[in-house]
Amino acid sequence: MVFSSGKFNKTPNLQPFFDQVFLPEEILRMTPKIYLKPGKDEFVRRFHPWVFSGAIQRTTGQPADGDVVEVLDRQENCLGFGHFHHGSIAVRMLTFEAADLNAPEFWEQRLRAAWAVRRTAGLTDAPATDCFRLVHGEGDGLSGLVIDVYGSAVVLQCHSIGMHRQRALIAQAVQQVLGGRLSAIFDKSKEALPAQYAETVQPEYLFRRPDGDVSTGMVTENGVRFRVDWETGQKTGFFLDQRDNRQLLTHFVRDKTVLNAFCYTGGFSCYALHAGAQMVHSVDISAKAMELTAENAALNAPFLGRHESSCADALRWLKDSEAMYDVVIVDPPAFAKSLDKRHNAVQGYKRLNQSALRRVAPGGILFTFSCSQVVDRDLFYHTVAAAAMEVKRGVRVLHHLTQGADHPVSMFHPEGAYLKGLVLYVE
Repeated sequence: MVFSSGKFNKTPNLQPFFDQVFLPEEILRMTPKIYLKPGKDEFVRRFHPWVFSGAIQRTTGQPADGDVVEVLDRQENCLGFGHFHHGSIAVRMLTFEAADLNAPEFWEQRLRAAWAVRRTAGLTDAPATDCFRLVHGEGDGLSGLVIDVYGSAVVLQCHSIGMHRQRALIAQAVQQVLGGRLSAIFDKSKEALPAQYAETVQPEYLFRRPDGDVSTGMVTENGVRFRVDWETGQKTGFFLDQRDNRQLLTHFVRDKTVLNAFCYTGGFSCYALHAGAQMVHSVDISAKAMELTAENAALNAPFLGRHESSCADALRWLKDSEAMYDVVIVDPPAFAKSLDKRHNAVQGYKRLNQSALRRVAPGGILFTFSCSQVVDRDLFYHTVAAAAMEVKRGVRVLHHLTQGADHPVSMFHPEGAYLKGLVLYVE
């Protein structure tokens, strides 16, 4: 990992972001307005945070990508405010009442509410866990925003231009909520933003305490140690959504042989080692990920010879291998990110699970996952069932899995339940 690059050492001057102040009534007059078609306000009234372009009847003003807009019904009743974007999702709603999205108080209130959820879930001061998701987009009423906590460091990832334009206000709120425990805020939005806008963006530290040491990237999750590369790793550096599922794995692996396919930096592998697995084999196509996997395995495996690595295409490796394991984990990246790719994704999941089931020894366990939002829970279940029928293996479902409590799902936005998984007993 590289945490000492000169371009990240200097904390930027955020004051220009706060110099221009408007009174609330002035903001309302200046804010572009989005009027919805008759009947299309129903979803907003049900607190769904997405306004699709086809629901818009007319617009006053000329909102640019990322601008704050007011959403109204045809009778000109205010339905709330959000961030505008020229695309299928035209507005990401952030409030369903009158509010000033440029006010620091708005962001601090939302982050304090998100912190309260994690405190209730037992994550904010857990002695064995110092990494968790603080803000999970729509699940925390902040569509387009992800904030992950890694020890004393915070990684911010904006998935919309509107959120990125307000990153200084967000960073200010993070400092207010975390206080003295905070050592750094790193903005890793570039890879998550629309391509043309992303060309103008660079990863940067929005805050860095002079005496704060963020060079190690060391975190602990349920007593298992990891080194996290939030500067150059995938997403924000680690897949925090699998924390509870990794913990569940520990009940199945003592004295067992384990295969972790699509291992990334070895999350499931390290839990298995920590829980006394006889041997763990990790497979991933990324050489950099495999380097971190080996490093993380060494942090959690006091005995030599308990971990093996293969830098390979996991799909091909599973298909070509003849090895059998007591426990197999397959946690692939999303096979589809849009509805028109769903059929191909389903076929991909079927082939993957056929290969994975063939690698499970009789009486063994398969942990299988999908993070494709467009493949819902029922479709994934039936796809895995079809795979089991193809390979003629008897299968029993022991657990249905999902994301952790720090990735909450709004009841008004069921699309937020993206992670689904099964624990299967294979005869």
